[in-house]
Amino acid sequence: MTATTDTVRVDLGQRSYDVRIGAGLLARAGEEIGPLLRRRRVAVLTDTTVAGLHLEALRAGLGGIETVALALPPGEATKGWAEFSRAVDWLLEQKVERRDVVVALGGGVIGDLAGFAAAVLRRGVRFVQIPTTLLAQVDSSVGGKTGINSVHGKNLIGAFHQPSLVLADTSVLETLPARDFLSGYGEVVKYGLLGDARFFDWLEATGPSLAAGDRTARQHAVRRSVEMKARIVERDETEEGDRALLNLGHTFCHALETATGYSGRLLHGEGVAVGCALAFELSQRLGLCSQEAPSRVRAHLRAMGMKVDLADIPGELPGAEALMALMAQDKKVMDGRLRFILARAIGEAFVATDVPGEVVLGLLRDALAGR
Repeated sequence: MTATTDTVRVDLGQRSYDVRIGAGLLARAGEEIGPLLRRRRVAVLTDTTVAGLHLEALRAGLGGIETVALALPPGEATKGWAEFSRAVDWLLEQKVERRDVVVALGGGVIGDLAGFAAAVLRRGVRFVQIPTTLLAQVDSSVGGKTGINSVHGKNLIGAFHQPSLVLADTSVLETLPARDFLSGYGEVVKYGLLGDARFFDWLEATGPSLAAGDRTARQHAVRRSVEMKARIVERDETEEGDRALLNLGHTFCHALETATGYSGRLLHGEGVAVGCALAFELSQRLGLCSQEAPSRVRAHLRAMGMKVDLADIPGELPGAEALMALMAQDKKVMDGRLRFILARAIGEAFVATDVPGEVVLGLLRDALAGR
């Protein structure tokens, strides 16, 4: 176990909570979660893959706290009405009460679905996030966005419901397949690109050892990412302004995820990486940033072995006009206008609502032509 556990406070008044970051937190789950409980019982939502790897460790860490668990199928397809209804009905069968705690043990899919279930169950019960993927640890477990997907697009059904605690056990990242770890790294890079050029510099230097398993580097990357997200969420909990910056790369990403059917062809963090590369290219075409910036972004993603171009996505993709139509369904559309997160430089992102559609179309046509 590493010598230290970091704590990042998300300061939201009465809804404030701690994000605990470090190796060995599963083994101390009872100590961490116990103070939240009015009766020594928790209901865990997880998936079958994570359950096989970590559920028994969590049970052991919870000690004398009674634990009931439901394991849903793994994968993005779970984040829909069918498995959501199953989860809510199961929680009701378990007689989960208003004062109880639901535990989300898994990646972003489970965290989003379990958080939404907790938000609507008996008009709101508390929940604890125990994210088991890098992507969930640095992004989806923090900030209270919960929800499920629709046939019309990603995360279109949901609620803001803050967790009571987040336990990011960095040692569980060692069980992740390399592709899943790199998918999460797409969100880590995003934080440097949107608001911390020095963090991006550090990632350029340290990324390979971080991917190779350096625990100290991983803990620092998770902590810095969570710090940045926490400060943004504190300023703008419900995404009226600054929080939109966290969507750097996501307008492109969500359209590509919808186009690929939320399948294994494109993992979320891979879509974010491709989307960030496209957002910087768009910024350069609009004269907002130098040519060096998108080149640096692409070079780093390539050096990490990540997807960068539309050509890296296997299978057929729709044409540029169809991808534009998918973007128009995104939740970030305001008054019928697409919002893009653009950049003046690495670490200097901003929200833009006046991007000419023809420039975006030209970018997409060129990107598709490269396939």
